[in-house]
Amino acid sequence: MKKIEAIIKPFKLDELKEALDKIGVKGMTVTDVKGFGRQKGHTEMYRGTEYKIEFRSKIKVEIIIQDEKVQEAMDVIADAVKTGNIGDGKIFVTPVEDVMRIRTKERGEDAL
Repeated sequence: MKKIEAIIKPFKLDELKEALDKIGVKGMTVTDVKGFGRQKGHTEMYRGTEYKIEFRSKIKVEIIIQDEKVQEAMDVIADAVKTGNIGDGKIFVTPVEDVMRIRTKERGEDAL
């Protein structure tokens, strides 16, 4: 099993959820996060004063998926959230050793 973490623009969340649902992803965790990448933030004007905004609001979506579905999920995520502009986000994939459903104590892929 693998854990996929996608850092995306907030307005793309609904499109991503629908796209993942189509390939059978049964659940996800969504977190509001802040950060920056190559764009290093930006400046905004408020009441005539310029403010530097270093951290941009993003959404982190986490899913656990079977090894054989990782590439498909990555492609679906990238296609669903891509705008073609800087700051579209990143996808991270890490191994998951085990998982347990608390209610039934099912383990491994049965717990997904």
